[in-house]
Amino acid sequence: MIFNDLDTSLFSIKHPTGKPAAGSLLIAEPFLREEYFNHGVISLIEYERGKSAMGLVLNKPTGYTLGEAIEGIDDEVDIPIHCGGPMSTDRLFYLHTLGHVFDGVKEISPGLYLGGDFDQVKSYVNMGLDTDGKIRFFVGYSGWDAMQLEDEIDKYVWAVAPPPIPDALFGNDGDKMWHEAVRKLGARYRNWLYHPANPHLN
Repeated sequence: MIFNDLDTSLFSIKHPTGKPAAGSLLIAEPFLREEYFNHGVISLIEYERGKSAMGLVLNKPTGYTLGEAIEGIDDEVDIPIHCGGPMSTDRLFYLHTLGHVFDGVKEISPGLYLGGDFDQVKSYVNMGLDTDGKIRFFVGYSGWDAMQLEDEIDKYVWAVAPPPIPDALFGNDGDKMWHEAVRKLGARYRNWLYHPANPHLN
């Protein structure tokens, strides 16, 4: 009976979840081992049911900074660059709350924006204006073919959380962001926090 209880609690990842929408968060189930998505938290930036979808992994820093990697950015600018996913890794994306600052932005959900005039972005960061918690930069993105994401959600690959408050979106990074996102899913997801990497070795 003890082992049955463990099987239905600790080792169960199948929980009801929300429906995706632009701005929603996708939170990877704890056994997802793919390099780009292990303990990943993804912001959906394009979604319409039955069509292809696009997102950015929020919590996978590359180890590089804007000053090191991007032409036109002062060398001393140490803002980190994140890996947004495995597609178009030669392109830079930026997600931010500065829609009133840059021209040509796309609003993803209320208060959260994608892109904008890059010359203005470069000037903003080169002047040393506040970026902490306001903007995050990515190389590459994550993409799904039509109905692929819906299928993965039905198979419990992702838990879906509603769009967060934009000002709180970039507060954490790495594994800490995943754990915080799981805690916010509520009590029924608490067991996700205690999964060993491989339960058969525990």
